[in-house]
Amino acid sequence: MKIKGININYIVYGNDSGQPVIFLHGWGQNIEMMKPIADRLSNDYKIIIVDLPGHGKSDEPLYPWTVFDYKDAIKELLDNLNITNPSFVGHSFGGKVSLLFASTYEVNKLVVLGSPFKSDNNKITLKTKVLKGLKKIPGLKKFEEFAKKRIGSTDYRNASPIMRQVLVNTVNLDISEDVKKIKCPTLIVWGDLDEAVSLDDAHELEKLIPDAGLVVLNGATHYAYLERLNQVTNMINSLLGGHNK
Repeated sequence: MKIKGININYIVYGNDSGQPVIFLHGWGQNIEMMKPIADRLSNDYKIIIVDLPGHGKSDEPLYPWTVFDYKDAIKELLDNLNITNPSFVGHSFGGKVSLLFASTYEVNKLVVLGSPFKSDNNKITLKTKVLKGLKKIPGLKKFEEFAKKRIGSTDYRNASPIMRQVLVNTVNLDISEDVKKIKCPTLIVWGDLDEAVSLDDAHELEKLIPDAGLVVLNGATHYAYLERLNQVTNMINSLLGGHNK
């Protein structure tokens, strides 16, 4: 679908009569990284997974977008799909977009997985930290190989000039004041071994969002949702009010 002058790739599947749940992946990734958890919820919910612009099969932005641009693009996409009051599940960069979306528009439920929300220039090295984290996860070899191709291709040094600036814009944006406006019930899931985004940030985020609960998964990394797939799926399902089958 063409949004803001570019083609955005997305998939829709699952229970067409169920409540819509939007899945947004992390930096340098794509739809495939969110499917393991989305698939387990597809019996009960209408699943929409988006390749965020500059990732996967979506075009790069025509200019260096900010997280606000990504938020607006998702809103336009959902409007075109006639989806209202959706729930969101966002990992890392996708979580930051989800947080900003929920601070602006009506959202049913929100789940953020290892999601940054403050400004931190050191996060330029996020790609390296994320890839190292993947290597430590038992049973995720296929994701490691995928990440080598996808995350490596969007490394700051090798990215296009536009995506390089998008990354800078993203890591420099502090949305601490914005997240205070989130009204929907929010589940925050973090691994206590997350080297990409500090666990201290998770505790701070929980305090900033009025109706939020934090679950810390011991022994899990930035990819806690993949390492504890069944556990995280059950938590999300419980928040959404459905029945995991």
